[in-house]
This record gives sequence, C-alpha cells and structure tokens, in this order.
Amino acid sequence: MQHTMKVRSLPAAIRAALLAIPALGLLSACAPLGPNYLRPAPLPNVVSEQAAVAGPLAQYKEAAKLLKPATPATGTTVASDWWKAFADPRLDALMTEVANGNQNIAQAEARYRQATASLQQTQAGQWPTLSTNASAARSSQATTAGRSTATSLSTSLAASWELDLWGRVRRSIEAGDASAAASAADLAATTLSLRAQLATSYGNLRSLDAQRALLEDSVEAYERSLKLTQNRYDAGVVARSDVAQAQLQLLNARAQLIDTDNQRAALEHAIAILLGRVPSTFALERSETYALKLPAVAASVPSELLRKRPDVMAAERRVAAANAQIGVTVAAYYPSITLSGSFGQRGANLSDLLSLPNRFWSVGPALALSLFDGGARDAAKAQVVAAYDQTVAAYRQTVLTAIGEVEDNLAAQRILAEELAVQQQAVKAAQESLTIALNQYKAGTVSYLNVVTAQTAEYSARRSELSLRAQQFTATVALLRALGS
Repeated sequence: MQHTMKVRSLPAAIRAALLAIPALGLLSACAPLGPNYLRPAPLPNVVSEQAAVAGPLAQYKEAAKLLKPATPATGTTVASDWWKAFADPRLDALMTEVANGNQNIAQAEARYRQATASLQQTQAGQWPTLSTNASAARSSQATTAGRSTATSLSTSLAASWELDLWGRVRRSIEAGDASAAASAADLAATTLSLRAQLATSYGNLRSLDAQRALLEDSVEAYERSLKLTQNRYDAGVVARSDVAQAQLQLLNARAQLIDTDNQRAALEHAIAILLGRVPSTFALERSETYALKLPAVAASVPSELLRKRPDVMAAERRVAAANAQIGVTVAAYYPSITLSGSFGQRGANLSDLLSLPNRFWSVGPALALSLFDGGARDAAKAQVVAAYDQTVAAYRQTVLTAIGEVEDNLAAQRILAEELAVQQQAVKAAQESLTIALNQYKAGTVSYLNVVTAQTAEYSARRSELSLRAQQFTATVALLRALGS
C-alpha cells in the first residue's frame, strides 16, 4: 500500500508554516551586515588603485635606464611556460617533472583542496537540514495480572533551517570563497617559485659544466707549460724554481677541478629533490658549453603586476576574506532564528505506521540571543577588525616587495650587461698578455713567474666571464619570476 499526502491535508499549523517559508526566505535575502568589500589601495597614502597607477606605479624606475628596453614586440612577455624562452629541451622536461613530483607543490595543492572543501561545507549552511528516524522497541513489565508485553514502532522526518536574516552565512561563504581563491593563488605562487628555483639551479649547474671545461683546458695548458719548463730545466736554461712554480700551478688547477665536481654534485642532488626524486636515482649529463639562451624580457607596467603576481593576488584575497569575517562577527550581535519541524507516525504494529490517527507533528521557530557576554562580542569584533588591518598591511607589503624585485632585476639586467661587455674586453687583453709572456719566456727574456701571472690572469678573466653569464641567467629567471606568470 502506498501512502501519499497533499499539503492541504496537513494540519493547519503545518500548512501555515509551509506557506510562511517563502516570506521567511525573502527576509533572509536582506542585505548582510558588515562592510561590503572594496579593494584597498595597493600602496599607502593613495586613495585608489587608479591613483596608484597614475602616480607611484606608473612605471619602473630602472626600466627607463635600459639601453634597449624590451617591448612586447621585441622581447619575451611572461607566460605560463616562461622557461621555454631559454630554448633548452632538457630544462623543459625538468619543468614538467617538477610540477608532478615536487612535494611542496603537492602540499599546496592539498591545502587548496582543503579550502574548497571548507567552502562547500560553509555553503551547505544556507540550506535546510533534513533528518529521518525509525525505531522499534519491545518492552515487558510485571503487573498484578501477570506480565505485560508491548511493542512500539515509530518513524519521523525532521527539518531545521536557520534563517540567514543578518547575513552570517552569506558572509561566511564570501570569506570561504576568498580563502579558496587565496589558496589557489598560493598554489600558483609555490609552483612559480619552485620552477624559478629549478631554473636557477639548472643554470648554475650548466655554468659549472662550462667552468669545468675551462679548467680542463687550463690543466692541459699547465701540463704543456710544465713539460716546457722541465725541458728547459733539463737543458740548464732555467732554475729548479721555475719547475716548482709550474707544478704548483698545475696542482692548484687540478684541485679546483675536483672542487667544481663537488659543487656540481650538490646542485644535481638539489635538483633531484626539487623533482621529488631520490638523488641516487637522478643524474644530469654534462654540457661543455654554456648554451642557454638569454631572452630579452619585456617588463609589464606595475599595474599589470597587481593582477599577474600570484602572491599579490593571494594577499588581496586574504584582505577580502578578512573583510567578510567582520560581517560574520557583527551578525553575532543579533538573534539567531531557527525554523524547525517534525512529522511522523507511531504505533504498535506496522499497519499503525500507515494510519493517519497515529501521526504526530511539531513545528515552530526558535530564537536565541545572548543578553550578556562580558564584552566577548566586542572583543571578537575588535579582533577581526585588527586582522583586516593586518591583511591590508600585508597586501601592501607584498606589492612593495614585488615592485622592488622587478626593479632589482631590471637593474641587474642593465648592470650585468655593461659589466659583461667590459669583462669580454678583459679576456681579450689577458689572452694577448699570456701570448706575449709565453713568447718572452721561450726567448729567455723573462722568468717563468711572468708566465704564471699571465696564465692566472687569463684563467681568472675567462672564469669571471662565465660567472657573469651565470649571473645574467639568474637575473633573467628572477625577473621572469618577479613579473609573475
């Protein structure tokens, strides 16, 4: 037997409650308490983002000093795959691996899922909760007539709905949505930072490979010099001290070669950990040339930085979440109203559960209001207001830090380019000086000390050039990271 019941057959009180629900829903749609969110000015002492863009954020100071400022037409704009601008297939493969295997990224992704789940939980608060219950009991007791046995069966359906008259739930959803967006931005910021760290480590490793190749060339040159000096000593042309100096120079170069291998191993292990791999299972082949391409990076205007940097976006979303929490706290000053009701059947056997006379029901509102709390609500409001001010300050500090990082790396681009041009001239001069010193030594006009000095200067100049190229690569990576992705 199927039992159905229409609304008009319900008791009058239940019908009245059901008809009142739409009106209560309209009441719950009132504007929520607390301040509506307005994006704060990114910098102090400005009234709006537009004013900041027109004033302090109109342009980068260091961008105007570049000899050839890169533009979107001539340079590389920041993209999600910014590392491809270096044109290194091995680096491209490592970037894919770091996104899938790095454990810090996995942590950030898990925190994002937690935030979205928390938001879904908060969103559930705007809907009624429904519950059902069924019970069966059999009891026995002694009476004057003997022992009495009874059976009790019941089923019920209950509903409860807290009316969001003051916007507590809506502000909580607003805060949860902003927190989830901040977690998503944190994930992007973590990924960007670790990819930049990987690119920097990879560039330093390739620089060490180039330095090792330079040392190997120097070792071969020092071995030839030692052989030449030994032959001249055997011929009685030079003193034993020249041979000792040649041996010392060769041994120092071999020691530096070993130290370079030690530094490379440490970088290789660091890269393996960034990839989420055990260092013993990872190895990078050597490259004897420092062939990483250095693209010209087009620096966007600072106002774009506010919308592209994930850490800036995360800080701004936390401001929005803190602002919404003020509304949640303000709603605590007002009473909470909950509409609840239940309907069910009870009886001694199953057939009674389908009989209308055995039904029971209840419906009604409940109001709760704290009359005295010793200032707890005032303290809670002061706390969330202070938390909001803190997030605003943190947002502005993040903006200042981001702009400073761009300025630093723009300056590094210019200064390192100028320094490298001078250093290349120094390399040519050192090579020419070495050639002259060797010729003079072979002619017997100078001592071997002059050759040692020239060789040391030539090696130092070439190594400095490699170091500057590595610094250029690092500065380029840092600039791409600073501009966001």
